[in-house]
Amino acid sequence: MTMHAGLASGRWWTLTLAEQLGNAGADVGRAIRARQEGDQGRFDAALDRALELLDLTLADPRWSGPRLREIARTREVVCDFLVGDNLYRSTPELLDAYFLAFAIAARRDR
Repeated sequence: MTMHAGLASGRWWTLTLAEQLGNAGADVGRAIRARQEGDQGRFDAALDRALELLDLTLADPRWSGPRLREIARTREVVCDFLVGDNLYRSTPELLDAYFLAFAIAARRDR
């Protein structure tokens, strides 16, 4: 099921990488907060949205090589933290800081 039908239809690929990751990061942050508050429904929905946006970013034909590897690793780290064993020893603060940098860059470049 596609939650972001308008974005999945191609509009996502008109956004810069900073805009894409900033938007995905907003849902990662929502998932983190929902998990901290023990709200499983909000957590599941936010995680699904975040992963869908990261998958759309991975499918963007503009990204290749090191960029594509970083996007794939980002998705791996998010999954590891939110539903895995946290082998990368991520924290909410580290993930927020990572994605916030993209959100700031996206706003700056407008």
